[in-house]
Amino acid sequence: MTVTACCLAVPGVARSDGDPASDYLLGSDVFLPFDLKIDKADTDTLKGLVASAAKQGLQIKVAVIGTRYDLGAVPSLFGKPQTYAHFLAQELFYYMKRELIVVMPSGFGLYSVKGVPPADHAAIAALAPPAAADGASLVQAASTAVRSLAAAHGLELSASGASPASSHTMRDRLVITGGALLIVALGFAGFVVRRRLRGGAE
Repeated sequence: MTVTACCLAVPGVARSDGDPASDYLLGSDVFLPFDLKIDKADTDTLKGLVASAAKQGLQIKVAVIGTRYDLGAVPSLFGKPQTYAHFLAQELFYYMKRELIVVMPSGFGLYSVKGVPPADHAAIAALAPPAAADGASLVQAASTAVRSLAAAHGLELSASGASPASSHTMRDRLVITGGALLIVALGFAGFVVRRRLRGGAE
């Protein structure tokens, strides 16, 4: 069955709450598996990278699919990340114009209703599938995919969610402020010493 046929055959079922990711991604940028154990640190890293990309102008949504259960009424698309990426993006058509990354144990899918740039396709196609089908491996693979997509746009991401530029600016401001305070402190210390020396001389 072709991608188009899949999208035409099933959307009515999926919209009736049969496709969990299509509902969840309306209000979030990351969908995670329901029944796989995932470390909070890995989750925070993935969400931070997506937020960092957004702050630099690259809007991404990520769907991590661990089992057929995560696909709700469309389990037949499990193991077909590119087909599901197309299907899911169509479900979200009226709510998002972002690039959508799908991660499954079998590999990655990438789709955008506006069309995916060739460099972005190449960046995701070059990635090896997740190392395993467990939650940690899938989420870490998703983070790698987000970084690779950002690199195709010339962006460097921060897992904290901040853009590297803003992080550097804040650090520079702290350094400047600290230096100014040090100068003031040294000046005051010198003033105190001079007063004491004058007092001793008198």
